[in-house]
Amino acid sequence: MFSWVFHFSLEVLSSSFNQLFTLFILEMSIKTFIIYQLAKVISLKVQKDTANGLMYQERIFKSLLKSARTTIFGKEHGFQEITNYEDFKTKVPLVDYEDLKSYINQINTGKPNVLWKGVPRFYAKTSGTTSGSKFIPLTKQSIPNHFGTARNAIFHYIATTGNVDFMDGKMIFLSGSPLLEDFNGIPTGRLSGISNHLVPNWLKKSQMPSYTTNCIDDWETKLDKIVEETAKEDMRMISGIPPWVQMYYERLLDYTGKKTIMEIFPNYSLFVYGGVNFEPYRAKLESLVGKQIPSVETYPASEGFLAFQDSQYEKALLLNVNSGIFFEFIPVDEIYNENPTRISLADVELDINYAVILNTNAGLWGYKIGDTVKFVSLSPYRILVTGRVDHFISAFGEHVIGKEVETALLSVAKDNNIRIVEFSVAPQVESKQGELPFHEWFVEFDNIPHNLADFASKVDIKMQQQNSYYKDLLDGNVLQTLKVRPLKPNSFRNYMKSIGKLGGQNKVPRLADNREIAIFLEKYVIDRS
Repeated sequence: MFSWVFHFSLEVLSSSFNQLFTLFILEMSIKTFIIYQLAKVISLKVQKDTANGLMYQERIFKSLLKSARTTIFGKEHGFQEITNYEDFKTKVPLVDYEDLKSYINQINTGKPNVLWKGVPRFYAKTSGTTSGSKFIPLTKQSIPNHFGTARNAIFHYIATTGNVDFMDGKMIFLSGSPLLEDFNGIPTGRLSGISNHLVPNWLKKSQMPSYTTNCIDDWETKLDKIVEETAKEDMRMISGIPPWVQMYYERLLDYTGKKTIMEIFPNYSLFVYGGVNFEPYRAKLESLVGKQIPSVETYPASEGFLAFQDSQYEKALLLNVNSGIFFEFIPVDEIYNENPTRISLADVELDINYAVILNTNAGLWGYKIGDTVKFVSLSPYRILVTGRVDHFISAFGEHVIGKEVETALLSVAKDNNIRIVEFSVAPQVESKQGELPFHEWFVEFDNIPHNLADFASKVDIKMQQQNSYYKDLLDGNVLQTLKVRPLKPNSFRNYMKSIGKLGGQNKVPRLADNREIAIFLEKYVIDRS
């Protein structure tokens, strides 16, 4: 894949004396000059894809059907007879991983051409809530979606900002172990670990941590070793899920005795993240770094790389319309209906919460990924991730979603100069005798509000403004206003450690319709009486 990059680079270097002169005037290295020229080419492709999203979606739809026509799944679902999207919806059902397990089992017996032509190149192993471990196929055709999109996100950033100097320093990817196990003849591991095997050699020279350190299983042991390896390096780009990057920052400061990350890494200039909303962590991370660092948000999943931030002036993410995925969407309030409304990208509307459905060149068909999004722009197609289908509170019909609780808490925190470390919300049905039930907010603050009741009241008002069902339940005396429980430091880290999900790509559930997380956190509540 990178041979053409080399030849292209030679052409660039020989094409313009003026460009080379500029190179030396700006003290740009040969490496970064080549990367910058390539980034401009890739950025133009991103813009072309974006401008022709519906055309590419139609092409992908037809290509997927043609490629999988002779697979077991394709034959069973009449791909040969499908001529349009309406046909597709009648023949291909909506599925989750449980529905695909029989096909995965056939692949595991060595049978080819089951969900996609041939056999998967890898399995991305994930933790399912109802299915135990899930094994998501990655094929030769789908791998460019994962690695290529990550490259596009970074190179598009370079082309649109001119910031390329970070490529001359070290970069760290806080990820899962690259060690892969053999699962019925297919190399299997975490997606972030698999990605380590796809990094080109020219980039590996800049990548940290070392392979040996990256293979350490225990997160805290691994983190200490990462700190040792990187503390004296010229780190310029850091990538990872925000809560675990925060741990890395804190360990670095403890190890070096410095006050800010910029004192340790003066050339640090790009933060790449994904998996969770950055806003709850922003204030704390920026205080640790000592300044605001330019950032790029990405939306990768084992099932596919769905979107990335294409502008430093937009918080929304650009949908990946031309990368082997045909998207479908279902209004969230219909997701559990027997026959929900099922639409393609052509029919989406602004500001409606949709559940995301994927059809991919890894062999996923009508696959409910479990995420919810809303479109904030249709030209180009930009989305905000609003939560998870199974992460909500609707104990009384209020159907509170993740985006609402994040917006309420963070807006009040920002107005009152309060920094949030982490939080999770659960219903409290079994309240004291004579009291109405309520939503219980477990919040780990970096600085606890002096007047917690006033803070909670303001958050509650924000919730009512966003969710009319919640407001109606309060007005009807079905619920009382929410209560905020401040937690001791490291409460959420202790929870994640207790369930074996500390570090890596694991995320804290912000919402639960039960009290499983709440029961654990109760013992960490700070008594304010």
